[in-house]
Amino acid sequence: MSGVEAILAINPGTTTTRCALYLSRGGTVEPLAEKTFEHDETEMAQFSNIAAQLDFRAAQVAAFLDWHPDVLLVACAGRGGMLTPVPAGVIEVSDALVDFVLHRPVYQHASNLGAPLAHRIASAQGARAFIVDPVSVDELAPVARVSGFAEIPRFSFVHALNIRACGRRLASDLGKPFDELRAVVAHLGAGFSIAALLDGRLVDSSNRMESSPFTPERAGGLPPLPLIELCYSGRYTREELLKKLYGQGGVYGLLGTKDIRRVEAMIAAGDQKAALVFEAMLYQVAKTVGAMASVADFDLDGIVLTGGLANSDQVRGYLEGKLARLAPLFTYPGSDECRALAEGAARVLCGTEQAMRWPLAAQAA
Repeated sequence: MSGVEAILAINPGTTTTRCALYLSRGGTVEPLAEKTFEHDETEMAQFSNIAAQLDFRAAQVAAFLDWHPDVLLVACAGRGGMLTPVPAGVIEVSDALVDFVLHRPVYQHASNLGAPLAHRIASAQGARAFIVDPVSVDELAPVARVSGFAEIPRFSFVHALNIRACGRRLASDLGKPFDELRAVVAHLGAGFSIAALLDGRLVDSSNRMESSPFTPERAGGLPPLPLIELCYSGRYTREELLKKLYGQGGVYGLLGTKDIRRVEAMIAAGDQKAALVFEAMLYQVAKTVGAMASVADFDLDGIVLTGGLANSDQVRGYLEGKLARLAPLFTYPGSDECRALAEGAARVLCGTEQAMRWPLAAQAA
């Protein structure tokens, strides 16, 4: 394995840092090694903000690489952070991009560390650094941006990395070019993103920050007038209410757990409230998939279920019963984001895709 060329993928999450090495061969990748570093919540609480975690996480990535001393890095690909709207694709990491995600991100999230970590490791190794399909990928059609309030247009914030990777996988399974694919992809994890993928573009979605179904930990779309009243009620500070909406909402707020496996056990034990909450969550998912199918004029190559909840037989069974008449269902459980990151870097290295440079702006569909 001496001198073998590899791509390093880095996927920082709230309480994890996932590192993976992939062999790079002519635009394709093959898994070589992977390690997920777990971070205790109390351990992470010592840091004043996300940016302050950089050195801590960089040391763990360096330790992972030390276990593979014969690997020659040709690129590092980090999970894209909370950027301003950008086109889909691969973005080369620069000092300006690192400065933005560390000091002026749109939202605070651990994924903001993906670009700085990739940049630091790549610079030390003489390699190139990239991010791929960050959550701020915005390919909404103009008609999808219009809301009923001029000051608040609709915008895109979506699990673009996994959704586009699943789209590529579906296109390959169907023997169809990705840029001709018509599909709805439902990413069902701690957060949900349900998107219409037409001709390879994410033309509409249930913005996970805006109108998505409620999830294991997020409240999803809420009636606006009661929410406005609650904001001005004095019952919560801004920070407290944000936590109740994102992190302590959804299934957690209703049942006290974010673990869908535990919810299923509660249902099996006869808990009627758990059964109702579980069905309500999936009911909203099915409604939103139907809405996204309408964007494609109900002319779909397939519907994809992905993310952690797609591992559940009960989740798949309910949604198949609701959606099977719309289009063929395909299930790609989990979220292989590290591989998707490496594949993006590989496409640039072999010349099939050109990396973009920051700063850049999304283009209307």
